[in-house]
Amino acid sequence: MVQEKKKGLLKTLIIVLIVIVLGIISSGLYVVHQNEYVTVRRFGKIISIEQNPGLYFKVPFVDDTQTISGRIVLYDIPSSDVITKDKKSMITDTYVLWRVSDPRKYVQTLNALSARAEERIEASVYNATKNAISSMTQDEVIEARGEYLTGLITGEANSDMEGYGISIIQAQIKALDLPDDNKQAVYERMISERNNIAASYTAEGEAEAQKIHNQTDKQVAIVKAQAEKSAAVLEAEGEAAYMETLSKAYDTEEKADFYNYIRGLDALKASLVGDKTLVLDKNSEIARILMGDFD
Repeated sequence: MVQEKKKGLLKTLIIVLIVIVLGIISSGLYVVHQNEYVTVRRFGKIISIEQNPGLYFKVPFVDDTQTISGRIVLYDIPSSDVITKDKKSMITDTYVLWRVSDPRKYVQTLNALSARAEERIEASVYNATKNAISSMTQDEVIEARGEYLTGLITGEANSDMEGYGISIIQAQIKALDLPDDNKQAVYERMISERNNIAASYTAEGEAEAQKIHNQTDKQVAIVKAQAEKSAAVLEAEGEAAYMETLSKAYDTEEKADFYNYIRGLDALKASLVGDKTLVLDKNSEIARILMGDFD
């Protein structure tokens, strides 16, 4: 009976020892998942930081672990008023994409508390937004909204948050508005300015069109004058060739008489059309033809 009790106590002791060993082993193991950091502290001091996914071991009951997300976080910053270079108020509504880039700095400065991190991010982005917009007039701010303004704000905020182990991926103004009391006046001024710009472009276009039209007319006039000059030269050359041909054709007395005879016949034919009475000088070529005097 005593022997059985001893065996039972031994078995219980073994089970307890196994449970204790398993508890010690399990307390010394920790897992790192994708997109997260795990810091290991010993007596409050960080001794290691793991960021590669896997199973790791720490000293049981001595080392503590703290998990930090490495994912990109969206933080919507409340709307705020800023003043432009020309002393005009504007309302900005901004959101921020951020992530932990240096977990050691993040723990040492903010104790890895996301609420404290977002408070610091909000102040940093507001200051960056204020600095960027205060260096521009209201019209320049409106024209710069988009990638340029986002780049200015993101760059300055990122430089400030680097000391906290935080990286600002993007600080984007999702809404940039005007106070209600001067919104309509600004819109009207912007419309007027755009109309003036459009009128200026129209005037420049019309002036350029007139310039092209004048140049075209000038070129047409030059081409026409050159063509008329060429035509006159060709006509003169043709007349000269014609006269030269005539002079060669009738350069003897017989040829000249024959030419005069033909011209007389043509004139007689033209004059005898219809019922007419023809009165001729006896010495005219036509009279000579009719009388048969060809000598």
